[in-house]
Amino acid sequence: MSEARKEPDEADEGQYDSGIESLRSLRSLPEPTSAPASGPSDGGPQPCTHPPGPAKEPQEKEDADGERADSTYGSSSLTETLSLLGDPEAEDPAPRSPLPHAGALSPQQLEALTYISEDGDTLVHLAVIHEAPAVLLCCLALLPQEVLDIQNNLYQTALHLAVHLDQPGAVRALVLKGASRALQDRHGDTALHVACQRQHLACARCLLEGRPEPGRGPSHSLDLQLQNWQGLACLHIATLQKNQPLMELLLQNGADIDVQEGTSGKTALHLAVETQERGLVQFLLQAGAQVDARMLNGCTPLHLAAGRGLMGISSTLCKAGADSLLRNVEDETPQDLTEESLVLLPFDDLKISGKLLLCTD
Repeated sequence: MSEARKEPDEADEGQYDSGIESLRSLRSLPEPTSAPASGPSDGGPQPCTHPPGPAKEPQEKEDADGERADSTYGSSSLTETLSLLGDPEAEDPAPRSPLPHAGALSPQQLEALTYISEDGDTLVHLAVIHEAPAVLLCCLALLPQEVLDIQNNLYQTALHLAVHLDQPGAVRALVLKGASRALQDRHGDTALHVACQRQHLACARCLLEGRPEPGRGPSHSLDLQLQNWQGLACLHIATLQKNQPLMELLLQNGADIDVQEGTSGKTALHLAVETQERGLVQFLLQAGAQVDARMLNGCTPLHLAAGRGLMGISSTLCKAGADSLLRNVEDETPQDLTEESLVLLPFDDLKISGKLLLCTD
């Protein structure tokens, strides 16, 4: 083969830049033995057919069509490729339905199902992007589990995209088929981080409560304390979004209420103070947040509230037992940070009915 013919093949191989070797491993799967590849398989989908001609020319045409599909999601070539997979409505998406073995697919069908675009998107990614649930269910029934976890050039899985586009049905189906909930995108976000950022409560519930069906690989347990590249766990993001129902859902599923973010050591209570939402502060205190949790510089939530002049929140923290005499690394107490003197200063030796006496203006 001449050098001129080698270069297109090498460029085509360069498209598989997601860092996952699943495509090569899929191509090495045993071919069906019950019938030749050119004929229909018993019980399996109908194989792809190509017009007669030299073997290399159809491949080059597929590559050209693939480039057009990559350049625009509305390309008709993508629709024509999907039609080769058969009628998706004929596939039974029920959880207990038997899954066809990958070895029952012809090489042409396997090539179509494991298509990867210039952006690193698989057919599963594209089915989610185009909101085509029938195509998605067809792919989930036919593809091995490892294909579901292929990440595109932005390190997004199909599960990331389903959450981003607020498709709880697709999220539920992907989790059921064993898609990993622990993979992180280029920002270090898992699918649950994305759900918290986008405030998609239904998707978050599917991620937290969904379980893979038997035979679809080990259950990917969720680490709710996992931080993204900004040092934020899911509870931190939900707090910054002021989304109390999402915070409650995370806590119900085992999120650590006192976990510190990775940059300055703030807890969710510190962040709630910074949002200036007194209701969030009260919610976290009632849920058991440590009122005197310290940042890396020694500041408590009361330091932050006093320094910002948030008297209402300072009062709430003091009533919950916050110590206004604790000092940070700069030897400052919350009282030192207040603009007004003797505001909400508790005295340990002055109590009425067992409660601290608070001095106010």
